[in-house]
Amino acid sequence: MTSPLAKGQNGPIDVSDVVVSLELTTPADLSALLVKSDGKVRSDADFVFFNQPAGPGVKLVPGAHGQAASLAVSLGDVPADIDQVRAVITLDDASSRFGAFAPPTARVSDTSGAVLYEYRIEGLSTESIVIALELYRRQGTWKVRAVGQGYAGGFAALVTDHGVSVDDAPPPAAASAPSAPPAAPTPPPAAPTQPPAAPTPPPAAPTPPPAAPTQPPGSGQQYAPPSQPRYEQPLYGQPQYGAPQYGQPQYGQPVPSHAQQAPGGEVNLTKSRPVSLVKGQKVTLRKDGGVALTFLRMGLGWDPVKKSGLFGNRSANIDLDASAVLFAGQNIVDVAYYGQLTSKDGSIQHQGDNLTGEGDGDDEVVLVDLTRIPPHVDTVMFIVTSYRGHTFEQVQNAFCRLVDGTTDDELARYTLQGGMPFTGMVMAKVYRQGSEWKLQAIGEGMQAKHPGEAAPQLGRFLAT
Repeated sequence: MTSPLAKGQNGPIDVSDVVVSLELTTPADLSALLVKSDGKVRSDADFVFFNQPAGPGVKLVPGAHGQAASLAVSLGDVPADIDQVRAVITLDDASSRFGAFAPPTARVSDTSGAVLYEYRIEGLSTESIVIALELYRRQGTWKVRAVGQGYAGGFAALVTDHGVSVDDAPPPAAASAPSAPPAAPTPPPAAPTQPPAAPTPPPAAPTPPPAAPTQPPGSGQQYAPPSQPRYEQPLYGQPQYGAPQYGQPQYGQPVPSHAQQAPGGEVNLTKSRPVSLVKGQKVTLRKDGGVALTFLRMGLGWDPVKKSGLFGNRSANIDLDASAVLFAGQNIVDVAYYGQLTSKDGSIQHQGDNLTGEGDGDDEVVLVDLTRIPPHVDTVMFIVTSYRGHTFEQVQNAFCRLVDGTTDDELARYTLQGGMPFTGMVMAKVYRQGSEWKLQAIGEGMQAKHPGEAAPQLGRFLAT
């Protein structure tokens, strides 16, 4: 029988092995600090986290698909000089706050899965880290206490306060770069007899520092949930869409375009090099010489942002999904996505699911045969959704590109730079205008983890 705990309450533990698990509504990490009676670890080995998933008597167990990790604790194996095992929750996004989400719940269960204690951590607001609960010794027995203590000093401060050494703390500002480049050396004075035939060129400006490299892969052990079977989302019918409006800045970075600018903000495809699109720009799907495209490939890609610094490097296990949504007027008539790889008419083919975003080039590909799209379908919208609920603040190098499916030439590319606090993105659409097909770069955010959640929000992107 489950015993609910309130903050500060405790209860006895009558089993030798327990599991500490979480119920969360936003991505977060679970870790453990094994501390002595003075509240300090004996060594760094008493800190259990994603890059060091095992300690004396405590093991971090990866969660099931889309779930947080849990802590398996063998109380009999915890060293005698360890007084407490503290369970710590840290939000994946350090700029987020627990107050923005439903309160997390921590549970203590036995190895059969029976929940012994449950603690809903109420009252959190600006914290991004919380000591959820602790298992502690009392007169030769083990007990659990609901702690719910938010920590304002940041994760590094939390662990260093507990005695963990942090060897790779963040470097000085601007990665140790000086606040201003050193002054160029004063050139020697001109010779008094006669000036040189050509003036001495000034010293070359200091070479700007290279762009920050992508973080190297993690040096420690990294845990990510194993791949799990997809749970096919039920597809929706064909509702009318009065979509809500989301006012937000967008971050599509203009890239110098090498295309010929056409009237009305449209650009023309050219054989010489791909068109670099900016948000809202349109392309007529005709190549040089007026030949209409008939078969195209839409490639979508992204890279997970690497976490680095305090305790090794890792990248979030981000699973983005590309989908093509077919519209007839305001109505959705079909979707090609991970649960249905080919549209019912055969005109759209999804080439398969990428669960991590790892690897170069396109992460997911959608093939479009414009000649097979039924006459009543007038728009195909390309969207990307975050299956595990990560936002685009945790994604870099998100792009979509248009490739001629006949010649394999890249014709156009639209790249998003900078993070956005959304779990979904409308990247682009192709639509009929008279007898022609056109492509429009969109790059607008929404809150959607799968196409079913995105559907009611897409109507506002149909207007051209």
